[in-house]
Amino acid sequence: MNANAKVLDSQQLLIHWQGHRNLTRRVIEAFSEKDLFEFSIGGMRPFAKLTLELLAIGGPALKSIVTGTISKFDESFNPTTKAEILEKWDEETETINEYFSQISEERFQEMFNLFGQYEFPIYQNILYFVDNEIHHRGQGYVYLRALGIEPPFFWERER
Repeated sequence: MNANAKVLDSQQLLIHWQGHRNLTRRVIEAFSEKDLFEFSIGGMRPFAKLTLELLAIGGPALKSIVTGTISKFDESFNPTTKAEILEKWDEETETINEYFSQISEERFQEMFNLFGQYEFPIYQNILYFVDNEIHHRGQGYVYLRALGIEPPFFWERER
């Protein structure tokens, strides 16, 4: 066996993550503005609040990793429209692309104290970003179905 063999490289990981982001963006688009900000089931946060968490993680976390600065988790972005969320989503997508490409393959194994709270190898932090997004997007799917809206197919991530 080749000890240096990889399942995927960093570019493939970024493409995978961005595929999930493309899908989550389409879930945001599927909501009416009112329901995006107000609809909730069982005390869960409205989907707009869930997206604010996702926006506070990906781009800011990668910037922190690349610059080596430990920043606090910040959900202070306070949009009032779906258009503002989508605009910020697109901005953060570009931030992710910019900073992800600055992480060398070797650095993915380095420990990093994300937001001053989570001490894990960089690759584990990135996998968490994807897992967390999938988790919250699943909540969005439940909301859309409860509202009588057919959510996007979960396997269509390329649009």
